[in-house]
Amino acid sequence: MLEARGIEKRYGELRVLKGVDLTVGPAEIVSIVGSSGAGKSTLLHILGTLDRADAGEVRLDGLRIDDLQGHRLAAFRNRQAGFVFQFHHLLPEFSALENVCIPGWIARQRPRELEGRAQELLRRLGLSDKAGQRPSQLSGGEQQRVAVARALVNRPRIVFADEPTGNLDSANARELHELFRQLRDQDGQTFLIVTHNEELARMSDRVIHMRDGRIV
Repeated sequence: MLEARGIEKRYGELRVLKGVDLTVGPAEIVSIVGSSGAGKSTLLHILGTLDRADAGEVRLDGLRIDDLQGHRLAAFRNRQAGFVFQFHHLLPEFSALENVCIPGWIARQRPRELEGRAQELLRRLGLSDKAGQRPSQLSGGEQQRVAVARALVNRPRIVFADEPTGNLDSANARELHELFRQLRDQDGQTFLIVTHNEELARMSDRVIHMRDGRIV
């Protein structure tokens, strides 16, 4: 499904990625672990088209996605990929439900179907009673779960998650990983997760270790 070959990245004189090869299969949950500075987040951002490599290529089902530009790149990010970061980046003027719906509005989904999907995701994440509240009225863990629902609302084929449990307590972190597994089983979605939490990483199908810009 997702295949990266020879990924290299520099920032000035610093070589962050040193020829990384990686393959992720359909409906697979893969965690990438390693110490700070190993290149995990840089690799994830390149695989998700949020950054560009200096060398190498990234393909999804044979299509080079690292070469996409303009409308094709925006469409890929909106419809094929979902993104979850450590910090939720919710829009403060919108309710939880509206924040979840934003990717669907961009994709011009039918409003009634979109709202139903958003409500269902909030229910699965234990937030049914928070749908009308704004981010400032939610706890940090609740805000992060809204961000997860937003990433999933367009049913992306692959979800890129960068420290998605960094602001969650251990119980909510485990619940989030269990949700990823349920979605994989029910919807066939693929998850690529960067995490420092090796206990949670072991809940994945496969764990990849990075050190000094390489997979080890």
